[in-house]
Amino acid sequence: MGNTIQINMEGFYLNYLFLFIPAIGWGLMPLFVAGVKKSTIYHQILGSVLGAFIFGALVTLITHPAFNVESFIFAMLAGAAWVIGQVGQYYSYSKIGVSETMPVSTGLQLIGVPLVGVVIFGEWASSQAKLFGFLGIIALIIGVAFTSMTDNGTAEGDKKNQTSTMIVLVLTTLGYITSSSIPKALKGDGVMIFLGETIGMLLATLVYLAVSKQLNVLKEKQSYQVIPAGIIFAIAALSYIISVQMNGVNLAFVMSQLCVVLSTLGGIFFLGEKKTKRGYIFTVIGLILIVAGAVLTSIF
Repeated sequence: MGNTIQINMEGFYLNYLFLFIPAIGWGLMPLFVAGVKKSTIYHQILGSVLGAFIFGALVTLITHPAFNVESFIFAMLAGAAWVIGQVGQYYSYSKIGVSETMPVSTGLQLIGVPLVGVVIFGEWASSQAKLFGFLGIIALIIGVAFTSMTDNGTAEGDKKNQTSTMIVLVLTTLGYITSSSIPKALKGDGVMIFLGETIGMLLATLVYLAVSKQLNVLKEKQSYQVIPAGIIFAIAALSYIISVQMNGVNLAFVMSQLCVVLSTLGGIFFLGEKKTKRGYIFTVIGLILIVAGAVLTSIF
């Protein structure tokens, strides 16, 4: 009896460990990327993907996971879809900053991914779960709206800049939604799935660079300076895959999106992205609502 309780408690803590690692890793990643001076979108996407692939290959060599061909192919598609979302996010960093991009990107994903979990995977089966789940999503969306309110006189407050960037974010975030949802449907070892994702990411990135006529970044140092950010992403992404299998796509995804707290505050305090006093107040209110929404959504 005692051993059973101990095993159950270990499983409980392990589940929560994998819930929070993605939030920490994905929250820190934008700060590492933005910290590489004179890097373009092309350097950033290549360096991130190389870091993720290197980590995925090393973990695969160490753990020797069993392979499932069908799951591996779908994992590659998920990785390719991720590249679409990530390119849109990197583009937005350069236009409106990390502290503005992350809340908006997060909000769009928080609408899409849980809906996929409910509609396709049948999560939130009970009426009570649906009630708290949708209340949580509403709180999250309102929180994101507060954190993304713009300030006149800043780069984020430029209406034309804001509008064009929002269009790019909306369209490319479909890639993120696809990438975050596919792991729920896959069978097999999480490491195998992650390796498939990184190969899909690498192939999609090479195609993107070729079409953009930017293959020259393969020779430039900025690409390789971004690799540590890719390794941080990889640790978070592998933990997310494991968390999806343990906790379901809704809970795993919503908790992972608490990364917005780290990245938003990091953009302000470490990258020096400026806001007015009104902007800071709205940001704090928004982050509180995001945390509250994540808690509501994860109750059931």
